[in-house]
Amino acid sequence: MIIVGLNAFHGDAAACLVRDGILVAAAEEERFCRIKHWAGFPSQAMLYCLKEAGIGLADVDHIAVNSDPRANRFQRLAYVALHRPDLRLVLDRLKNHRKRSSLNHELAVAFPNERFKGRIHRVEHHLAHLASAFLPSPFEEAAIVSIDGFGDFSSAAWGVGRHNDMTIDRRVLFPHSLGVFYQALTQYLGFPHYGDEYKVMGLAPYGRPTYLEAMRRIVRLEADGGFALDLTYFRHHRENISYQWNGGSPCVGTLYSAALENLLGRPRASNQPLTARHHDIASSAQAMYEEAFFNVLNCVWNKHRLPRVAISGGCAMNSVANGRIRHATPIRQVYVQAAAGDAGGAIGAALMLWHRHGGTRNFVMNDAYWGPRADLCEIDHLLNSNAESLKRLHCTVRRFADNADLYRTTAAAIARGEVIGWFAGRMEWGPRALGNRSIICDPRRHDAKQILNAKIKRRESFRPFAPSVLAEEASAWFEDDDDVPFMTQVVQVKPTKRPLIPAVTHVDGSGRLQTVRQEANPHYHALISAFFQLTGVPMVLNTSFNENEPIVCTPREALDCFLRTNMDVLVLETMMIEREGSENERSLELDEVQQ
Repeated sequence: MIIVGLNAFHGDAAACLVRDGILVAAAEEERFCRIKHWAGFPSQAMLYCLKEAGIGLADVDHIAVNSDPRANRFQRLAYVALHRPDLRLVLDRLKNHRKRSSLNHELAVAFPNERFKGRIHRVEHHLAHLASAFLPSPFEEAAIVSIDGFGDFSSAAWGVGRHNDMTIDRRVLFPHSLGVFYQALTQYLGFPHYGDEYKVMGLAPYGRPTYLEAMRRIVRLEADGGFALDLTYFRHHRENISYQWNGGSPCVGTLYSAALENLLGRPRASNQPLTARHHDIASSAQAMYEEAFFNVLNCVWNKHRLPRVAISGGCAMNSVANGRIRHATPIRQVYVQAAAGDAGGAIGAALMLWHRHGGTRNFVMNDAYWGPRADLCEIDHLLNSNAESLKRLHCTVRRFADNADLYRTTAAAIARGEVIGWFAGRMEWGPRALGNRSIICDPRRHDAKQILNAKIKRRESFRPFAPSVLAEEASAWFEDDDDVPFMTQVVQVKPTKRPLIPAVTHVDGSGRLQTVRQEANPHYHALISAFFQLTGVPMVLNTSFNENEPIVCTPREALDCFLRTNMDVLVLETMMIEREGSENERSLELDEVQQ
């Protein structure tokens, strides 16, 4: 049985392909169209999945979509009848539902010479989220939790998963949402773009939660794990907030009301400097989210007494809160899928449909490498066609016949303080670069953040960079020993180790950890091992291979990023491109960039 799963007409549009219950391919549309968080129909991602599986559209038995306009229908009607929101809000939602019902038309446009012979199935949004968390997890039994903004008139759902079955104990319905709370505070702090919530998470450790009592006026916790917003501070429930979900980068209008400004003071404009007050508001918003999140988890624990949890939804990308679960609750093991947000709903919908048709669990997602790969012929052709340009730019190209030599040479460059673009194997699934499309630096350097921001990233100085550590060495350097293959938990660096790896230690002593196992990624593991042998430090600094764009997907995009930035080395599989010049010359170039 071949099932294509889709997250369509929402942020982070994505497609996956599951054959007999086993994932074959998965990718976000943004990697192909090069527009961050692209929303719409994921035609290019779907085309890639079919190509990876070696099939055409006619070979697909089922398409599963992570949205069901019929879900919670009576609750929707009751809300409209009781609260009488702006008519434009109702009409806009109806238009969105009609758009999401037009999949046959989208398939005909995307695949004009092929015919889909199977059936299209709708899977309720949070059921797809829960399936994406539990069904590919290593747990036979676990608590399951999904929290996000909204999907199918719901913002959260939780319960328990056992073997092939999932039971939902509780839902939180529109208009109450932790995702909307956090997004509204993100907008208030001057970060207006879709997906900017991670900036608030990175800013929070610089402040103190002095506004927590004000936050508790905004969000009220309930005894059964639920939560409710004081809607005085929001607009989304009564006004027609602008939402753009089709054919481009998602855009969400202002969610907070004037009452929030009266409570917290004037909002920050995006071009204004960040002050101590903004730090404290970010810290308070993060603390309020964690209170509500841990209230959910503790209530699920009290009911089921399960020491494991599988988490999904956009809020599952709050890696700071995820890293504190074992300290704030009795839960001992945490699984967060690589694409826990809406993109991951494509996998959840596909696996949910597989189980509805009698399939059993036979797949565990232990790694995130489900995207396109490049072969050496493609890389050779790229470098040959750009040979003159590379020569003019004083770049040399080397081919390594021995992988061990490549790892040692790259590790030595990292140890010298050089910035490495690392392109190898299949592209990562999810928002994190996990060693196949990564920029790598020396975690020991105090100035690594400044070097990266000057040469490539050009991002806010408060945002941390992450450590990729050998899984077998992680417990010697970090306080928690949980396996974190997808960089979805922030944990404390051991105090004695913090001075040794300042580049990946955040201001509060934490790091957003990725544990790297040899069986999951042998090439990245070997590179880090070579750096470990050279320096005694079993990790590298890892950040996404991009420059204010989606993570690179192809060798062409990797080479373009290398050439337009001041990256020192680019590794494309077994090929290494180096910029010539002594270390002193590179330092002078960096000084010029910084000036």
